Amino acid sequence: MSSLPDLIKYVIVTLISMVPIVELRGAIPIAESLSLNIFVYYPLAIIGNMLPVPFIFLFARKVLEWGKDKKVIGKFFTWCLEKGEKGGKKLKKTAGNTGIFIALLLFVGIPLPGTGAWTGTLAASFLDLDFKTSIIAVSLGVLLAGIIMSLGSKIVSILGWPGLIAIIAVIIIAITVSILIKKKKEKNK
Repeated sequence: MSSLPDLIKYVIVTLISMVPIVELRGAIPIAESLSLNIFVYYPLAIIGNMLPVPFIFLFARKVLEWGKDKKVIGKFFTWCLEKGEKGGKKLKKTAGNTGIFIALLLFVGIPLPGTGAWTGTLAASFLDLDFKTSIIAVSLGVLLAGIIMSLGSKIVSILGWPGLIAIIAVIIIAITVSILIKKKKEKNK
């Protein structure tokens, strides 16, 4: 891919950021590995990741419910419905009604598998959040995920394997601390 013109590389990065599950979390490391300009690929990845969001909010749930009983697509559509419902319930349980905006923003913004704009928007539609609140929370989450992924990708591109190992260590420490805090809170209840 390195022999392709830069314009084509930027188009590829934009298209990758539109793909469910991969989104900008995959597009940004690819852009970085292609040595593209962060001031060009970052906004393109954000735009690409956000383009499907209004359509997901307005139509995805209806299409998934229509297709869940179909022979060829039923299993996948059912999986998507379950994922969206599960994500919505988890957000609601964690945040309650008052913190749902921040919870949705963080759900989309912290780049973990299955927590991007597609799932967050679908979860917002399952929670019956209003369009404007959902779009703003998801947009801010995508910006946060983009910053995290760009910083991580830059660190890895500059430091190589030691940078990757450092990022993985930080993630493991953060997860461990989060689990310990959660267990402590449950113990104190």
